[in-house]
Amino acid sequence: MPFVIALVLLVIISVALHFMSPWWLVPLASNWGTIDDTINITFWVTGFVFITLNLFTAYAIYKFRYNKDRRAKYEPENKKLEIWLTVLTSIGVAAMLAPGLFVWADFVNVPADAHEVEVVGQQWQWSYRYPGADGLLGAADGSLITAKNPFGMDADDPNGQDDILVSSQQMHLPLNRPVKLLLRSKDVLHDYAVAQFRVKMDLVPGSVTYIWLTPTVAGTYDILCEEFCGLAHHVMRGTVVVEDENSYNQWLASNMTYAQFNAQAAGDPQLGQAMYAVCAACHGPNGEGNVALNAPRLAGQEDWYVRRQISYYKQGIRGTNAGDLYGAQMAPMAAVLASDAIVSNVAAYIQTLPDVPAPVTVTGNIDNGRSLFEPTCGVCHSESGKGIWAVNAPKLSGMSDWYLVRQLQYFKTGVRGTHAGDEFGHQMTSMVQSLGDDQAINDVVAYINTLR
Repeated sequence: MPFVIALVLLVIISVALHFMSPWWLVPLASNWGTIDDTINITFWVTGFVFITLNLFTAYAIYKFRYNKDRRAKYEPENKKLEIWLTVLTSIGVAAMLAPGLFVWADFVNVPADAHEVEVVGQQWQWSYRYPGADGLLGAADGSLITAKNPFGMDADDPNGQDDILVSSQQMHLPLNRPVKLLLRSKDVLHDYAVAQFRVKMDLVPGSVTYIWLTPTVAGTYDILCEEFCGLAHHVMRGTVVVEDENSYNQWLASNMTYAQFNAQAAGDPQLGQAMYAVCAACHGPNGEGNVALNAPRLAGQEDWYVRRQISYYKQGIRGTNAGDLYGAQMAPMAAVLASDAIVSNVAAYIQTLPDVPAPVTVTGNIDNGRSLFEPTCGVCHSESGKGIWAVNAPKLSGMSDWYLVRQLQYFKTGVRGTHAGDEFGHQMTSMVQSLGDDQAINDVVAYINTLR
């Protein structure tokens, strides 16, 4: 009897928890309401089976409980019962599968008027490519990807010259226009998913997959990678903004085409030398850094990272947090570098400075630091600490160790990496939590000091 009661309570509590739960599908924001219909049908079919089988089991246990005066009846076959069970099971399975087949037929047939947008996934961020005025995307290939060609564009394809490149975690889509999303991965298996759109698809290295949808509700939605793609999989997030046609076109025009990207002049170190005099006052004539002025070493750091950080200071992404006293000093100095061209020139000049490792000032348990560094920091920044541009991870080895300690503390406490515009810093705020306390931070930096 207790088991019978337990089964009945299981059914009652399970049903009650479902209808009382606040967790359900997020509001639909695309044309794929049929996906919700298939989910609901599956729920009702499986829910009916769950309730029926458990209650029948409870009934059978109670009705046929042990009775010493009753003999068991041997009945190896019951054709009538078997026919009923086969028919009912077939109906249930068909009810679950048939709607999905109709939805799949719509899913694989893209409307002729759908415009195309390419979604590119990599560890651990998103980027996007939109066709230009010709309405055609140019050819691209993973084998062509370099630091100066991050999308792997084929320079010989004229259709790609007006392609609009968006190196940001944020994509935009126009309201009420069907769109075909071409999905491409630079490295490993990823999955593009927006809960409100109800459709998702894997990004498979070496091939191009796709989904299509029509956004129906304006707003900003989270893009998630729903395929385990490595250590920082959980921070591979982006956003999609669904907006009216005019706003969409204005945003599109604000981004750079492939031709404009290629036309950017490379940084001139000779021109940058004169402007570096502003930086040299704190960071030293050879970019060696000055701990007394809280100025870290610059020499040896990659130019793409130097450009990004100067840009962050100019935009207020860094140096505006109340806890970043030293960053606040840097912000007005960065503003002196008035244009992107000047910033590129200064970054180019820094590349010519002698790459002499900074003095060691931080000590700690090197063995413990290695055990913390290799499975986490080393995945992005490389096991040698030289940095990996492809995952936007800067060089650590040979840099000012006291500065590394401070920045890790800043990421850990939210002083750095929490600004909405810091698309890559927010990944660090999550990863740095593996360093439990200041001693762990010192141990990691002490180990980095050995990577010279």
